[in-house]
Amino acid sequence: MKKWLIASLLLAATLPGKSQLYESTVLNGEFGVAVGAAHYFGDLNTRASLRRPKPAFSLLFRKQFGKYIALRLQGTYARLGFSDVYSKNNTQRTRNLSFNSDVFELALMGDFNFFRFIPGERDYNFTPYVTMGAGFFTYDPYAYLGGEKYFLRPLGTEGQGSALYPDRKPYSSMAVCFPVGFGIKYNISPRTNLTFEITHRFTNTDYLDDVSGTYAGSAAFPNLPDGSSSPAFLLQDRSYELGAPIGLAGRQRGNSLQKDQFITAQIGITFNLTSYRCPTAY
Repeated sequence: MKKWLIASLLLAATLPGKSQLYESTVLNGEFGVAVGAAHYFGDLNTRASLRRPKPAFSLLFRKQFGKYIALRLQGTYARLGFSDVYSKNNTQRTRNLSFNSDVFELALMGDFNFFRFIPGERDYNFTPYVTMGAGFFTYDPYAYLGGEKYFLRPLGTEGQGSALYPDRKPYSSMAVCFPVGFGIKYNISPRTNLTFEITHRFTNTDYLDDVSGTYAGSAAFPNLPDGSSSPAFLLQDRSYELGAPIGLAGRQRGNSLQKDQFITAQIGITFNLTSYRCPTAY
């Protein structure tokens, strides 16, 4: 009996304990949600005003590669909009255009952590990070006239589709974006993190706001069969609501040399997908 007791003690001393068996937590990935605000920059918001934020919501999955690099798939909904009435520029206020649009984006992004991040480890529970990538999104700008909602793209407010402007084709409701952002991530439990991120999107479209080039002029918008003005005519130049119309054919309506952009600022919660790194015993 004494020999068995001694042998058992020796065996227990040589086997790895629980602290040895699990060397450390390995972060394999995360999934989560984020909510916040979105803002648009373009032909109606030329001075990067942040006066009209609108809601944004994201779902994401992040796959971790090593200690610092991750690849993220993210879907985002953002409401964008602005109006010339908020401009400090007299010409823009006279133009009197406005829009809203619901944006649905899917993006693939690479994340880089500045610090080592290990869930559950007090010394490694926080890191700033940068992110960038590419994606695509759908959008469909609209405005209200007399309390009624009109989608602007089918109306061809800059003469798209008119026989007078055969070179002006209807713009697509889908565009490409290039997100670039900065965020911070804080681990509040072994399974859960809090995040805050600001991401700016560069896009390849100048029609988020339905404004880009020059006015098409009244001839491009014939009256309705009853002789009344068409919604397209009334929405392509709304300066008449403030005074004399300014929308002469060929006059500048927007800046076609600069693409539209938008930004989101969101607070999120993510849930960790972890495993444990075991020492090689065999």
